[in-house]
Amino acid sequence: MNDDALDVTVVVPCRNERDNIGPLIDEIAEALLGRRREIVVVDDGSDDGTGEAVRAAAARHPGIRLVRHDRSAGQSAAVRTGLHAARGAIVLTIDGDGQNDPAFMPALLAALEAGGSQMGLAAGQRIGRKASFAKRHGSRLANAVRRGLLKDSTRDTGCGLKAVRRSVFLRLPYFDGWHRFLPALVLREGYGIATVDVVDRPRRHGQSKYGIFDRLWVGIADLFGVWWLTKRLRVRPASEEVSLDV
Repeated sequence: MNDDALDVTVVVPCRNERDNIGPLIDEIAEALLGRRREIVVVDDGSDDGTGEAVRAAAARHPGIRLVRHDRSAGQSAAVRTGLHAARGAIVLTIDGDGQNDPAFMPALLAALEAGGSQMGLAAGQRIGRKASFAKRHGSRLANAVRRGLLKDSTRDTGCGLKAVRRSVFLRLPYFDGWHRFLPALVLREGYGIATVDVVDRPRRHGQSKYGIFDRLWVGIADLFGVWWLTKRLRVRPASEEVSLDV
């Protein structure tokens, strides 16, 4: 595969998803059939054989890359690692647990590309969530507070399915938890966002790597931090280089 010809990189952050990652890679490859793409799996310090499952999938599909953290650093760090490893002009993110359906990837790419160069992000918004009652309603409350404070025009920022122009992604300020605030951060840079409804799926194997309340207080701090960032950005003037030829 010619790296220079790539237009899409799929970044899959995962930890201890041995039984989920292989079938997910199969689905991603099918969903993006005909696209010039690569799939970068970021193994966030797994100890269950996730890496071996990725190697087995690589024998079935070209363009699979595996990047491994020597210890678990969290989903935001894994997404950032995948972003910096990406060779495609567009980065698609998807959770490694199989709850995000790759079948919606073409719709995300179409929404992003239809908006032209000033469309920075197409974000999936989950419908029919398969999470527990407490998690669904906790997420609904958190999203309402975030949307009211940040005015980011997005109903659900917790969905892992997103398509972002890599050049825009690289401009965003990084912090632990940034993947939950991408719409507000992209808007802050002056780019547009689009949303696409995606159907949530139940987890096939294993358990969620986080709970409802273990990120509550840090999430509140992040929310006000992002609000501060959006208020502190000065106007960006248009610029062009002036020829010095005489």
